[in-house]
Amino acid sequence: MRSTLVDDGLTHDAFLGGRVHLWQPRAGYRAGVDPVLLAASVPAVSGQSVLELGCGGGVAMACLNTRVAGLSLTGVEVQSAYAALAERNVPEARIVCADLREMPGDLRQQSFDHVIANPPFFPRASHTAARDAGRNAGRMELDSTISDWVDVMARRLRPRGFAHIIQRIERLPELLTACDARLGSLEALPIAGRIGRAAHLVIVRARKGGRAGFRLLPPLILHEGAHHVGDRDSYAPEISAVLRDGAPLDWAWAS
Repeated sequence: MRSTLVDDGLTHDAFLGGRVHLWQPRAGYRAGVDPVLLAASVPAVSGQSVLELGCGGGVAMACLNTRVAGLSLTGVEVQSAYAALAERNVPEARIVCADLREMPGDLRQQSFDHVIANPPFFPRASHTAARDAGRNAGRMELDSTISDWVDVMARRLRPRGFAHIIQRIERLPELLTACDARLGSLEALPIAGRIGRAAHLVIVRARKGGRAGFRLLPPLILHEGAHHVGDRDSYAPEISAVLRDGAPLDWAWAS
């Protein structure tokens, strides 16, 4: 990601090797590789519909829209400032400023082929609140829980539709419990910084009405080598292809 400072409290940032340019707040929650990896994991095809819960400034939707043309995109974001950025960043999408538990009635009547989410990583009780409200909502749960997020995802999915959610690895048990009886065919893809290091993130894929058994996939390694060497890009080739070229994240290699 490359950033250019501007004068209105925003930066203009490049993603996918410059294929996507998005506005983000200079201070507060700023997207990194998490939403890019989330978008890359979604096996969407042209003509399908995608709902993102907690879309923030729209980074995941923008990346997915760049990789797959012809999608119908909807984002839900509780913070009006970030919802406005998402409208600016992804004009093709419908952006709804609402609590995910209190979405407008027409949206509650819709169903989607894919529902994606990058919920706050930390439970409210586990960390001291940041002074910036945007950073709080981006990283720390305010009112909704993981169970709330999964419940809404399941309700908005079409039969056989896919849910994808990225979260910290230590919350995987909580996430799997939330999926129980709501979503099936669960697959967990751990993400580690380097070979030999513990995974710090996980992407969970689930399917509405899926009946396959749970699969824990081998970890996705972000960087080459066991240690960081110098000030240079050390992303593994398949990760570089995702982050720089907009390639999909191929889960088949882990099968």
